[in-house]
Amino acid sequence: MTGTSTSDAELWRRAAGGDHAAFTALFERHAGAVWNHAYRLTGSWTLAEDVAANTFLAAWRKRREVTLVRDSALPWLYAVAGNLVRNEHRRSGRFLRALRRLPAEGSCADHADAVASRVDDDRRMRSVLAAAGALPRAEREAFELCLLGEVSIADAAAVLGVAETNVRARLSRARARLRTHLEEES
Repeated sequence: MTGTSTSDAELWRRAAGGDHAAFTALFERHAGAVWNHAYRLTGSWTLAEDVAANTFLAAWRKRREVTLVRDSALPWLYAVAGNLVRNEHRRSGRFLRALRRLPAEGSCADHADAVASRVDDDRRMRSVLAAAGALPRAEREAFELCLLGEVSIADAAAVLGVAETNVRARLSRARARLRTHLEEES
């Protein structure tokens, strides 16, 4: 049986043995949460879809190598999604820098960017994500897992390989830095 009564650990073990139905059950159980986490990290529906799909692709490829935290696949999936988002930000940054080097003649502005920039919520989300991206790595990881991903402090500590008190301290510092950034922006 691959229903909700079966633990993630059992489903993962069966998926590692090649059971496609078990992996499908894991996907169905966590796809929405992974997409939501990816959306909170990116602020983009389409990018969140790509990140969620690639997260489960990585899960399938690494299913024999992964050890779950407290028998839940979600913390590991969130960590993978966070890594994919960081890789995408680096890639898109390189792409935008390359675009700026191209001559501007003959080009026309994309009205979609103008419309999107008018939406205040999108601006604020991008601002918070940019500020979060500037956090030191340890604080950013704790922020992404606990505040964006809603992973418990205990599970985040296990994923990050640190004590729970370290995660709490990192979150406190991250919140203070983000609060300062947002106040300066207002």
